[in-house]
Amino acid sequence: MLKSMTGYGSASQDDSNGKYTVEIKSLNSKFLELNLKLPKSYSDKEFFLRTESAKLVERGKVIISVAVENGAETKGAQINHGLLKAYYQELKETAASLGEETTNLLSTILTLPEVVKFDESAVSEEEWKMVWSTFQLAMNDFQKFRADEGAVLELDLIQRIENILHLMSEVEKHEPKRVPVFKERLQTLLTDVVGKDNVDQNRLEQELIYYIDKFDITEEKVRLKSHCDYFIKAIKGADANGKKLGFISQEIGREINTMGSKANDASIQRLVVGMKEELEKIKEQLLNVL
Repeated sequence: MLKSMTGYGSASQDDSNGKYTVEIKSLNSKFLELNLKLPKSYSDKEFFLRTESAKLVERGKVIISVAVENGAETKGAQINHGLLKAYYQELKETAASLGEETTNLLSTILTLPEVVKFDESAVSEEEWKMVWSTFQLAMNDFQKFRADEGAVLELDLIQRIENILHLMSEVEKHEPKRVPVFKERLQTLLTDVVGKDNVDQNRLEQELIYYIDKFDITEEKVRLKSHCDYFIKAIKGADANGKKLGFISQEIGREINTMGSKANDASIQRLVVGMKEELEKIKEQLLNVL
């Protein structure tokens, strides 16, 4: 079962202490890039939430925002008035000496170290349970979104693999035509160069055998069919993941490229180009598979 790396989930709950909201967003990425935004009063819970999020999210560029309204974040905030005044006086004098505006001075000072402190003890066990419960609800919503998107991707990928297999079956229809055409071309070339009576038929047959073996794509077709079947099997497996499917798609690409280099036929070349187009779309989709 596939999951998309792109996802969104949110949840919100209320109790007598306030309103708790958790929002989770993710985009595709080769690795896990986790940005966790928490109220400062919950900073001691950051490691726990980060660890749990990494287990559940696995991979992707993820932003998790936790907001608490009218809860511990408000009750636990304390302003150091003495430090604020000292900062204000110092910055006001500095601004005056430089001829700068002091309009936004207060908002700047509030962001300076130790001006606003948060009492972590203000977060009660009851409030933390509400945050954790809301987080779990949002994560469930997020995982459902990923699974739904993954189901759409799965159908598209399977269809494209089937398109490649169909194009390969069309290649098989053109294969028998190659040898007579090549034999006629070689016969004409030798006749033009040395004359019809001087053509060594034994040598001609040897050359034909050499080139027929060189143009043979039986092995490539067998391997391509095997890789495509394995791709579909991997998609439907319990441990389906984008990296594994990416490796299989690379093997599919190798067989298609070799088939194209051996084709020696315009019709087969056109079909190979069609296979490559389908494979490129597969690779694009895999960038968004978990």
